[in-house]
Amino acid sequence: MNAVILGKADTLDEAGRQFDRVKLTQPLFLNSAPKSGTHLLRNIMRMFVDESQHWRHEFIQHRILAQSRDLAFQPAAPMMSWGHLLFSDDASIALKPVRHVVLMRDPHDWVLARARFYLSDEFQGSTNNIKGGAVPIEEVLNMMILGLHQKIPTLMDIYSLNVVAWMGGPARLVRYEDVVEAVRDLGSRRAETFFAGLMEDCGLPGLPGDWRRRVEVGADPAQSRTARQNLTLDQPIPDQLPPVQRRMVDFAAPGLRRMLGYAEA
Repeated sequence: MNAVILGKADTLDEAGRQFDRVKLTQPLFLNSAPKSGTHLLRNIMRMFVDESQHWRHEFIQHRILAQSRDLAFQPAAPMMSWGHLLFSDDASIALKPVRHVVLMRDPHDWVLARARFYLSDEFQGSTNNIKGGAVPIEEVLNMMILGLHQKIPTLMDIYSLNVVAWMGGPARLVRYEDVVEAVRDLGSRRAETFFAGLMEDCGLPGLPGDWRRRVEVGADPAQSRTARQNLTLDQPIPDQLPPVQRRMVDFAAPGLRRMLGYAEA
């Protein structure tokens, strides 16, 4: 599906120059399922990694992997790149020398975030016909779960290849909810432990003394064109997934939330 994301560019390049950032010694790739908080994680890490190593060309995805991998994943010239790269033989080979972090989100909240994005003015694509109240919101949520033929992939397809297939190997899995919780409680020991672990996963030497300020700057919602606060909607999205759609997630992706640690075994 071809789509265009509108919205103003961020100013984090300029903001990041107030910090003494370090250079990576190994390529780093920040991967995720779309609408799992990619911009949040990327923008935070931009405050820690030297600006010269930020990959600026595109969000790396399967269809453009061949044109990106030789530069973005080059051990001799480490870069921090980001994208939505699904599991494949080519991707696994390309990422072998790379620090690989995979960001995931509770599928229940992901459905709402995906619907919010598809219905926003900032998203322009083949599903514009569902905007403006043309479709009941409950049925929009169903589309996010079950997909639309040749237009929207299913929740199960996205999670299977963007998240689950990377589990159990060298990729480090990070929960979006843990990032948000740590950002909201930066003064806590728990947040410090979380971000120290994140820096280690990303191949950085540790937390600098001003790490809290760096996280605050990078996590500013005003700097993300796809943040919830910056999306323009003409119909309300529920704050929680309705009961029927929760059961539908279990029907469409049985065992998924348990596999990811969002439900008890």
